[in-house]
Amino acid sequence: MTKINNIAKNTSYLTIALIMQKVISFTYFAFLARNLGPENLGKYYFALSFTTIFAIFIDLGFINFLTREVAKKQEAAEKLLGNILSIKLLLTFLTTIIVAVMINLFNHDQLTKDLVYISIICMVLDSFTTTFFATIRGFHNLKYESIASVIFQLIVLSFGLVAMCLDLNLRLILGTLALASIYNFIYSFWVLHHKIGIKLQLLYDAELIKSIFKISLPFAFFAIFQRLYTYLDSVFLSIMAGDYYVGLYQVAFKIIFALQFLPLAFTASLYPAMSTYWLTNRPQLTIAFERAMNYLVIISLPIIFGTIMLADKIVLIFKSDFAAAILPLRITIIALFFIFINFPIGSLLNACDRQKRNTFNMLIVTLASIGLNLVLIPLFKATGAGLTVLLTNLLMFILGIIWVKKIIVYSPKKNLLVFAKALLASMLMSSLIFWMKPILNVVIITTISAVVYFSLIYLLGGFHKADILYIIKSFKKPNSSRAAEVVSEEKTTGEIE
Repeated sequence: MTKINNIAKNTSYLTIALIMQKVISFTYFAFLARNLGPENLGKYYFALSFTTIFAIFIDLGFINFLTREVAKKQEAAEKLLGNILSIKLLLTFLTTIIVAVMINLFNHDQLTKDLVYISIICMVLDSFTTTFFATIRGFHNLKYESIASVIFQLIVLSFGLVAMCLDLNLRLILGTLALASIYNFIYSFWVLHHKIGIKLQLLYDAELIKSIFKISLPFAFFAIFQRLYTYLDSVFLSIMAGDYYVGLYQVAFKIIFALQFLPLAFTASLYPAMSTYWLTNRPQLTIAFERAMNYLVIISLPIIFGTIMLADKIVLIFKSDFAAAILPLRITIIALFFIFINFPIGSLLNACDRQKRNTFNMLIVTLASIGLNLVLIPLFKATGAGLTVLLTNLLMFILGIIWVKKIIVYSPKKNLLVFAKALLASMLMSSLIFWMKPILNVVIITTISAVVYFSLIYLLGGFHKADILYIIKSFKKPNSSRAAEVVSEEKTTGEIE
């Protein structure tokens, strides 16, 4: 019972931390956008996106390997960590040189280059911090990492606001991220050494290192493709259109990124159940998948319709300088539908031992993203990047749903019926928004619209009381192993501020 309670606590810590992270992060982004304007915001995020892409070459899938292997054999933690640290030191040195050389090959001003150099500090420190916390996860302790993730955001928010109030330059504003990274590094080291009792040492075991690379390779490939897919668009925008358009694009990017905590938290509960049903109850696996698709359709559609209707008011939160971000936001937010429903599809493939298929799908989508960005960004700037996000997430859905039908006995009829009901409720809600928009502010409109939408979808039979109880129950289930992987995936995708 103690173990079960501990797992439940870990899951609660992570869920709460994930929500708080998103709220604080988006709040800071709003202040940042208002104070910097599109062009400087673009420089800020180009620097972070550029280094975030290269950061994966320091890790190469070691994080997932470390957590899983330490969980299996905790007495081997020091040996595993010591060998991985030896590898990472070499990779850090090589990656840092590559990033510094690469940024000087592009025609960027000195300010942008300096921002990249500061971002390198964050890249290196965050990589080792994540390694320390990955080891701690192996001991089924997620409390300290959850606390650290929230404090990290609070440091960035508080010192960043001070820097902006004092009208300090962009280098010092980005420096608040480096300050938070230093805190996280020291804190994670302290927890690992004093709370877990792990001594840090550099070790070299040729056979073990060979084994580490062999097991980590599939994780590394997926992480590389995912990282390129997520952040290369900002780099392309900066190079082909300019930092101004990177700043505009970040409005849509940040909103979508912030909303992903909804399917992330839900998937943390869904994945272990799917893994069990795959082995013991295939019909129940189909039911679980259909339910997950229904719930995420019901949640995503009103957000999409509401954002499209209120895009001009939402963008004004970041000041009138971002008026040109309205169209990119309206296009990009449509992708949220596919982003949400791709979560249960990906979870199903992983739970049913189709990880290689997920990786291959991500490769195809990444290549498509690169090709589309190269064509659409020169033509449509930030709107082109938004179109790429929409089209590639649609492609990911198509590639995934093909395999769903090969794994389970799946008929889309039930999901399409719920989709139709949610679509009707969203359209009626949009009509109400159109009427309220000239006379009420965004917060009041959003609140009233949410109440009206969920009342309509309930009356239409889109969901029932049993569905509400099921969702509440799923979040209470103790599934810290998958929750840890969710956090790992969050860090893998690199939530940059």
